[in-house]
Amino acid sequence: MTGKVEYSYFDYGLVAVLIFLLCFGLIMLYSTSYYSAQIDYDGDGTYYFRRQLMISALGLVVMYVVTKIDYHLYARYAKALYVISFILMALVQTPLGIEANGARRWIQLPFRQQLQPSEVTKIAVILFIPYIICSLGKEAYTKKGAFWIFLYGGLAAAGVFVLTENLSTAVIVFGIAAVIFFVTYPRTKKIAIAFFVIVIGGLIAGQILGRLLESSGNFRLQRILSWVDPEKYAQSGAFQTMQGLLAIGSGGFFGKGLGNSAQKMVIPEPQNDMILSIICEELGVFGLIVVLVLFGMLLYRLMFIAQNAPDLYGSLIVTGVFAHIAIQVILNVAVVLNVIPTTGITLPFISYGGTSALFLMIEMGIVLNVSGKIKIRR
Repeated sequence: MTGKVEYSYFDYGLVAVLIFLLCFGLIMLYSTSYYSAQIDYDGDGTYYFRRQLMISALGLVVMYVVTKIDYHLYARYAKALYVISFILMALVQTPLGIEANGARRWIQLPFRQQLQPSEVTKIAVILFIPYIICSLGKEAYTKKGAFWIFLYGGLAAAGVFVLTENLSTAVIVFGIAAVIFFVTYPRTKKIAIAFFVIVIGGLIAGQILGRLLESSGNFRLQRILSWVDPEKYAQSGAFQTMQGLLAIGSGGFFGKGLGNSAQKMVIPEPQNDMILSIICEELGVFGLIVVLVLFGMLLYRLMFIAQNAPDLYGSLIVTGVFAHIAIQVILNVAVVLNVIPTTGITLPFISYGGTSALFLMIEMGIVLNVSGKIKIRR
């Protein structure tokens, strides 16, 4: 009778989906941003594409390095990273802070580079909340444990909102903590019902609030007004939304063809949070389905790793990454389709953005390290 041989697992399926997403994103970014880059950078139509290509290449190198770091080491420094994320966010309010398009969310780095501290906060929460749960043990499943988990998650979200004035990222940060808690808490049915009620209630309240506050000058309330009645504000607050919907509608099922978008010449900065509307215009509903299937495959691989991780800490880290990507994709799609007000959330791995892309690759490196600790016996 022969004994079973133990093998270390590595999720090559996740790597394959990730590389496909990156390549697809670069192709669509080139097509989407060429016109606006020509206008903004003296005829250099490849500006955004070249920068994103360099960031993606750097991200792959960083991801490879991170896959070699034992994820258990993060438990030692999770609290320190959590504190550092607040310090970085506080720097946004100093002379190091950079304001762009009316938002002050970045800090200046050497060599004319920028950093968005809220991206650090996302990873800090992904690593720190699982550490708290593992430290609390069985107490994590009590009301007291839930209080501490949501306290740290809520503080991080409040820090993002107050220090960087970024409501959408604050929602993502709190959502990551909530999903991690949801996975560990035994009474999931109650939480699911409460979440459903909150979402539906929020959408209804937004519609009512928009009708009541049409005279408000607050930019967040103006976004709600533009969401409630986009046609009325088509030339102001809802301009981007309406042009995005026109792009989606004109694409049909198979689209106009790669590079043939007309709305990318009208939509402000289409390479950012509205890139999905250009994908729909050029590749049609079919292109949207491809994007959603790719993200579905990515999330499936993350779920598989989380379920088979060798310990609770690794499982909850991967769950946090799953929550981050899932929430961000859902919010971006919802904004593009005008299901929720405009939030400025980018589409992971596809939209233009250096800090976001780099930190997403770091998260993927952590996940791949967790997958490498899974043992298979044959």
